[in-house]
Amino acid sequence: MPSLTEPDSRTLECISRLIGFDTVSRNSNLALIDWARDHLERHGATIRIDWSEDRQKANLLASFGEGPGGLVLSGHTDVVPVDGQDWTSDPFVATMRDGKLFGRGACDMKGFVGVILGHVPDYSAAAAARLEPIHVALSYDEEVGCLGIPRLIAAMRQWGIKPSGCLVGEPTLMQPVCAHKGGEVYRCRVTGKAAHSSLAPTAVNAVEYAARLIALIQSLADYERRSGLRVEGFDVPHTTISANIFRGGNGANIIPASAEFMFEFRYVPGYDPQALIAKIRRFAAEELEPAMRAVDARTGIEISLVNAIPALDAKEGDAIFRRIRDLTPGEPVTKVSYGTEASFFQEAGIPAMVCGPGSIAQAHKADEYVALEQLARCDRLIDGLIGAAAR
Repeated sequence: MPSLTEPDSRTLECISRLIGFDTVSRNSNLALIDWARDHLERHGATIRIDWSEDRQKANLLASFGEGPGGLVLSGHTDVVPVDGQDWTSDPFVATMRDGKLFGRGACDMKGFVGVILGHVPDYSAAAAARLEPIHVALSYDEEVGCLGIPRLIAAMRQWGIKPSGCLVGEPTLMQPVCAHKGGEVYRCRVTGKAAHSSLAPTAVNAVEYAARLIALIQSLADYERRSGLRVEGFDVPHTTISANIFRGGNGANIIPASAEFMFEFRYVPGYDPQALIAKIRRFAAEELEPAMRAVDARTGIEISLVNAIPALDAKEGDAIFRRIRDLTPGEPVTKVSYGTEASFFQEAGIPAMVCGPGSIAQAHKADEYVALEQLARCDRLIDGLIGAAAR
């Protein structure tokens, strides 16, 4: 039987190899993808590659067995930078001490990817015995906005592959996660008309109009906090909205002609994000721009979507929900406020859950680590999911 506290040696070997690839999002992930491809093909996988537009990065889908349905085990290959962090050991060398495995991505999320790649020898037999496929999905650029996974899912659709369930192994301390908030990030550019500050009535102050929009955003945030849709189980059980970056003005005696800010909202499942952005656009178009253009027709406000991650809301009736819950006895089914790639699978009609080794509290920090006991628990979860014989 697998150890309750020690991970499979195959898991540790794969994690060590993965951490050795510097796949910070600004870099290519192709060396890692090439190694994973060779590893998977040696054990009989059918490999499909989806390239980024510049072909400097790639998503990979490895299939064991063919046909409809089946399970996809999914993880991202990129990690966050180590710049300016004070590491005790080389972040790109897997190091074990005190029952923990250290390295960049150890918990987010090369630990999980190492587990699913470590179990590759089990997949062919399991897929043949169950007559349904097992897929391993590796994506790029999750850490900079989940840029790769929509392309991979679109490619899967073109390839005619639609699994019946998906597990994304972000660090959850091996607690099943059935829901997370969605998120959207917007950029707002305000074009005004400059003038000397002594001639303010002849100008259109871009900073002031941007500030009025930000005041509206704050009032919407206040409303959600007081009276908005509540979904229990989240640390913050309502939608949040905030303006987080602002640029504008170039002199204390100059009416500014331009201003720009970015705002984002994290919304609970069941919330309509389009209704929210429609309120902001309507306020800009009906309350602000007429006054601006009365002074100069060339002024205006542009609001554009920068990035979006859907909300995840798995249902108890989903087979993957029941399987993950049943294979993690004693663990509560939880909800989290951060986003994952699982919601993209759900949006494509593939029910998804999140469950993986390590704590999100360790992600992105110096001396990032995953406890060996967590990896061992993930080994057992994958064994249960694929029906692998006890070793």
